[in-house]
Amino acid sequence: QVQLVESGGGLVQPGGSLRLSCAASGIIFSYTTMYWYRQAPGNERELVAGITRGGSTNYADSVKGRFTISRDNAKNTVYMQMNSLKPEDTAVYYCKARYGMDYWGKGTLVTVSS
Repeated sequence: QVQLVESGGGLVQPGGSLRLSCAASGIIFSYTTMYWYRQAPGNERELVAGITRGGSTNYADSVKGRFTISRDNAKNTVYMQMNSLKPEDTAVYYCKARYGMDYWGKGTLVTVSS
């Protein structure tokens, strides 16, 4: 059974930082491309960042230079370091694993507000 559990969300002031984590189980993590998506109220879910099993990364233009995705295959965990946060980064952040099919976590809420 595949399970993805996100953590690390919370309330942060504009300009602040957070690090999200997504712990995976039930998959061969080192073979799996991992993604972070987000969905703000009233908006569609959008891709934020992805990382291949080889460590290649890609980012949405809106987060380039501020967010960094990384993975620790020994811990079956993918991370996203988010710096210089803006109010428009407020959303529920979801982890996705592409392992034959797509698997999703339940999300973690990030709120950027003063």
